[in-house]
Amino acid sequence: MTRVPPDQRPDASMTLLVEVMEKPLDAGYAEAARRRAAGEAPARGAGTLLLLLVAVLLGLMTVAAAQQLRAPSDGPSARELLEQEISERQQSADELRAQTVALNEEIEELQSAALSAADQGLLDRLRLDGVVTGATAVSGPGLELTLSDSDADLDPDVAASDTRVQAVDLQTVVNALWASGAEAVSVGGQRLTSLSAIRHAGEAILVDLVPLPGPSYVVRAVGDPEDMQAAYARTGAPAYTQYLSSEWGIGSSMATVDEIDLPSVGGQGLRYAEPVEPDVDESQEEIP
Repeated sequence: MTRVPPDQRPDASMTLLVEVMEKPLDAGYAEAARRRAAGEAPARGAGTLLLLLVAVLLGLMTVAAAQQLRAPSDGPSARELLEQEISERQQSADELRAQTVALNEEIEELQSAALSAADQGLLDRLRLDGVVTGATAVSGPGLELTLSDSDADLDPDVAASDTRVQAVDLQTVVNALWASGAEAVSVGGQRLTSLSAIRHAGEAILVDLVPLPGPSYVVRAVGDPEDMQAAYARTGAPAYTQYLSSEWGIGSSMATVDEIDLPSVGGQGLRYAEPVEPDVDESQEEIP
């Protein structure tokens, strides 16, 4: 049998049970019972008043915040700031592109002066590579194709995006021109290279991240007009543009141009190519 000290209750270790058994009524209920027994008014007015004050204060704060959000701001909006930043970045990119073209032309002049007498064959090859890569400006006769958004009243069930020229339409025409023997191609004034991309970004068509203004998109190709026209007619592009016209009302036209000037895009840096190390025949090495 466990001995309990005289100054300690036997149930001292069971405080929770002791509280439940000896004080079953909560203190708040006991105070309310005491007030009723004494005839005192219940103290509820102060709590209700405080609750009303808090509710009114929260309502005033909500109304003030809503009015502040709806009030017109004297400064430029976020959209205007974003448009201004885009315009500034575009202008900076155009300036850098112009500097690149000017430097590339200077390099070509120095290169021509250095190789014209030393190695004319290498110079001709470099010029041809410059035309293919877009590093050299090109001028000459060619073809001009135009695709335009539809302005006809079509079926209301037709989606608005279907009546506009899309990136895939320009890709089809451009690929057909390359296959027809075009020496250089531009879309909306943007010279195409082997690294160029024509794609959609929302409702805008981008060529090398440059947005093209609609509703008409002009594709120019430098080359022999007659040969290109005959080869272009054998591709699937004419039937494709005819389908766009009959189904969605998208206009297309082709014309020969006596002189087309396509600008240079500057030098194209190598991304993956590496110089080839010459093979050394160990048997032919000089023995000291």
